[in-house]
Amino acid sequence: MRKIVYHVASTLDGYIGNEDGSVDKGFVPEGEHVTEYLESLKSYDTVIMGKATYEFGYQYGMQPGQPPYPWMKHYIFSKTLHFETPPDERVEIIDRDELAFLRQLKAGEGTDIYLCGGGAFAAFLLENELIDQLIVKLNPALLGSGIRLFGTSKKYVDLTLLDSKPYDTGVLLLTYQIRYQ
Repeated sequence: MRKIVYHVASTLDGYIGNEDGSVDKGFVPEGEHVTEYLESLKSYDTVIMGKATYEFGYQYGMQPGQPPYPWMKHYIFSKTLHFETPPDERVEIIDRDELAFLRQLKAGEGTDIYLCGGGAFAAFLLENELIDQLIVKLNPALLGSGIRLFGTSKKYVDLTLLDSKPYDTGVLLLTYQIRYQ
């Protein structure tokens, strides 16, 4: 069975973005951790994300309906996202039966599935016990407020540390297996 891997940058106090969704403060933008992260994305053939994470790419020049990761199949989970023209064949909006779709996706063929950003979507997946692994690029900052790593989820889970790697930038890469109770 394929795993859903939440590979995300976070501050020490558990925020993946500023209140406005930006990542311009609190996150180390350059260094070996960024190079390795970009390289690791090549190991995925499928990405899942919510609407806000998908639309985040617009500010970097991505056009509506285009895939941010050209080598991956994209599933955007949203009941309100619509494109004026048909999207690229690698982009599909999932707007109903989300849990059944995700379970089928996990049972299908392919690599592990990359969960890209989005505290609210990550909370939905965590609440439904669908995230299997958490890879956190822990940034040496405290934001105090912003978008939480797991949104408003209050679900308790145990984590088993699989690997850790410190970088000269102060970022710490932590890989955990999620164990649901």
